[in-house]
Amino acid sequence: MRYADGGGLTAEQRKRREGVRMRAVDLFEERVEVPCIARELRVSEKSVYQWRRAWKAGGREALRSKGAPGYDCRLGPHLQARLTAWLDEGPAAHGWADDQVWTAARVRTLIGRKFHISYSVSGVTRLLHRMGSACRCPPAPPPSATRTRSPHGGRRPGRR
Repeated sequence: MRYADGGGLTAEQRKRREGVRMRAVDLFEERVEVPCIARELRVSEKSVYQWRRAWKAGGREALRSKGAPGYDCRLGPHLQARLTAWLDEGPAAHGWADDQVWTAARVRTLIGRKFHISYSVSGVTRLLHRMGSACRCPPAPPPSATRTRSPHGGRRPGRR
């Protein structure tokens, strides 16, 4: 299932769900019927049957939470620390002398040069967010001095 905020369950929610599964294991060991377990835990019978099958195959450990889903970050903590140090040096230290703004595209290039790891621009943005950092968009060009306002206040004649 996809969520608008891009997340799944928080660590607290995963822990709570694991607690429900562990309570189900206790009831399995007491030989309580599946429909009764489902009613007591307020879950579907299908879930209880799946949990029971996993419990029979792998014991209590088979129903423990496996942590947050998704891939591990390709830059481990030690590489993230090196990246942070390089970002603190500024763009000029790495060949961008025209301005002192780290953009996601520049950070992507820096990661590729230093670590030989390919990231997308959006992947860099997510990485920096996880690291507690952020990149800035390049500054917008100043408005053109040759462009003047219309004598009609920005509207075309005949329009209301």
